[in-house]
Amino acid sequence: MAHAGRRILVAALIAGTLDIAAAAILALQAGRTPDRMLRGVASGPFPDATGWGAAGAVLGLAVHFAIMAVMAAVFVLAADRLPPLKARRVAAGIGYGIATWAVMNLVVLPLRWPAVFPHLDPQTVATQLFCHIVLVGIPIALVAARR
Repeated sequence: MAHAGRRILVAALIAGTLDIAAAAILALQAGRTPDRMLRGVASGPFPDATGWGAAGAVLGLAVHFAIMAVMAAVFVLAADRLPPLKARRVAAGIGYGIATWAVMNLVVLPLRWPAVFPHLDPQTVATQLFCHIVLVGIPIALVAARR
């Protein structure tokens, strides 16, 4: 079995890259720039980051990958203790993608920006669930199951 730390790092890098690429594409489709989206991510823990230009965008990328590292660590460590998560990795990844969507969109974001979140219109929910399941949950579960 690969060391848990290595699997956490690999899972965070893969899922984080896929997720942030999707977020950049969605930002562009909405008429926004990826750097604005990244500054928005940074403004979670650093409220003034939206006005920090390129530094705010780089900080947003770091915040994004830090969050993804936590998501990866939770699943990898759980999977090491609960063998069914590795045996049924795709199903577990689907479930974890749904769980990460729920935590982010129904707890974390509304706590930080209660006037703005959650966005529960069907198209937004479907897009976000797709991203969290296919780009985050399943890749993390597949990496966690590696030997």
